[in-house]
Amino acid sequence: MPPVSLPFAARRSLFVYNCFFPIVFAALLPGFARRMLRRGNFRDKFGQRFGLYKEADRELLERGGWTWIHSISVGETLVALKLARELYRQDRSVRVVLSVTTSTGFAVALQVREEWLVVLYNPLDLRSITSEALDTLRPDRVVFIEGEAWPNLVAECRRRGIPTALVNARLSPRSERRFRRFRTWTGPIFALLDQICVPEQDDIARWISLGAAPESLHHTGSLKFDMPDSVSGTRSSEFRALLAPLGVTDSTPILMAGSTWEPEEETILKIFTELRREIPDLFLILVPRHVERVPSLYASRMGAPASLRIQRRTALPLPNAEPCDVLLVDTTGELRDWYALATVVFVGKSLPGISDTGGQNPAEPAALGKPVVFGPHMENFAPVVQLLLDRDAAVQVFNPVDLEVQLRSLLLDPARRERLQTSAIAALSVHRGSLERTATLLLSR
Repeated sequence: MPPVSLPFAARRSLFVYNCFFPIVFAALLPGFARRMLRRGNFRDKFGQRFGLYKEADRELLERGGWTWIHSISVGETLVALKLARELYRQDRSVRVVLSVTTSTGFAVALQVREEWLVVLYNPLDLRSITSEALDTLRPDRVVFIEGEAWPNLVAECRRRGIPTALVNARLSPRSERRFRRFRTWTGPIFALLDQICVPEQDDIARWISLGAAPESLHHTGSLKFDMPDSVSGTRSSEFRALLAPLGVTDSTPILMAGSTWEPEEETILKIFTELRREIPDLFLILVPRHVERVPSLYASRMGAPASLRIQRRTALPLPNAEPCDVLLVDTTGELRDWYALATVVFVGKSLPGISDTGGQNPAEPAALGKPVVFGPHMENFAPVVQLLLDRDAAVQVFNPVDLEVQLRSLLLDPARRERLQTSAIAALSVHRGSLERTATLLLSR
């Protein structure tokens, strides 16, 4: 792609963005700093956020020819890694730079040791910094994951003739309202993207209404919901071995609550305590959405009775056999692999009373053939929720009482669990192959 000048509307949007970005960034900096300190060590490689790279890194990066995948946190990074593997599977000459914003996402990406993959922190979206990063990386293409498209980076790529793509371009109701409200300013930036890969056919019209160019849009399916057999449940044996000293066997029923928010943990523990009256060997795995909450949850015991034995994931494997009742997961990047062990899954951030509602992803456990239950607040995943409900492939509850009733029913009724499992896998089969389709499209430019 040859370098081009930007349309007037895009230059106007960038001018406004660059006037306000430093002000907004300065106002939000204290909160960012607190989260940085709470969630991980940002001192290592901190200069990368300003387009500054150590000599060894610079020598490696300046070889050029990279596919730059731009991610944010853990969820997007897991999607980015799936896409990176598929790109490399299709073309062994591909080399990927995966850049991440959060320290938790960075830690997840670093667990992948491949000679064709380099992990960095995202540079701040200031023109001078993005220019420095592009000068160093000289990528063949830049790929953004899900709902993120950073204006200066997108614009600078267009100026230099570097193809850009937004993949798995999910629009939550909140994001769509925000983009629609500021369409005059955001629309010209979306129009600069060369490719936008959307999960659902209906998303095409929504993105066009937000200013995206019709010719840039492609319905590829959801990367999150495409679960190739080769990557599903890869750590099941390892996790089974960790649970064995806790008294958990292959036949032990496991209730799992994934990506929970306060006060869902307390609600789940109350329900778990009641269910154990009928299912004495029931085991609970709790995975809070934000790992930094775990120490306080563990210390407070989340309102659990004193007789309930709780253990943290990072304490495993235990030196001595100490059976327990609840595993509190305080690691990142393992959610899907814990899902693979569950008998029944509750998807968090969905019950009434949560400060920030909207739900977490129900398709990950559903694609693994797990019976899935979630609360009324699943707005962030409305299309896939509706798909699952229409196909009788998931269960939605509206309060904790209903949640207890449905969990009891599923745990005691293997036939009902099997019907949900079969329906869920069939419902999500429309997304199978989305990784291959998306990677093929990206490599075509």
